Amino acid sequence: MSIEFLTNEEADELLEGIEDFPIKIYNENDVYAILSTRNLSLFRKIINYFSNLKKEIPVYQSVELAERYYGDLQGLNKQKTREKYGAEQVQLWRRSYDINPPNGESLKDTSERTIPYFKRYILKDLKEGKDVLVSAHGNSLRSIVMYVENVSKEEIPTLEIPTGVPIVYSFDGKMNLIDKKLL
Repeated sequence: MSIEFLTNEEADELLEGIEDFPIKIYNENDVYAILSTRNLSLFRKIINYFSNLKKEIPVYQSVELAERYYGDLQGLNKQKTREKYGAEQVQLWRRSYDINPPNGESLKDTSERTIPYFKRYILKDLKEGKDVLVSAHGNSLRSIVMYVENVSKEEIPTLEIPTGVPIVYSFDGKMNLIDKKLL
């Protein structure tokens, strides 16, 4: 049983260099993709590339995996936001666990929707022996990675999910994390 995480940027890079990308599409089990709405068309392109699998691959979308909402900062240029509020404050809003940007979500808030979804659907499929591909936004993935890797709220500000590098997790039958690989 394994789980792979891809950010939007990684999925874009996957499509650009697809012949050289070391992705494994499992054909001994169903492959599930849990996607935010923004990723759906990109994921369908990836699936079409691997259409030689000759099987239907279920795709699930969920608002629970949407990017965290930055409230008053939503859509603002990062540099101008740093100039207005200060680099340290912006970094606190972006990376801390429980400090909300003005009228926005903290990573804790994001976790309160991503972790129950992970437990209800993704973990359930992993327990059934299925391989799962998760493609979502960076902070949604950070919250799930925090749960999977048992990262503390004190450690989370330094947790980096590398762009363009899929993460593959393997679990034992009791859903204990036994391996993490960066491809």
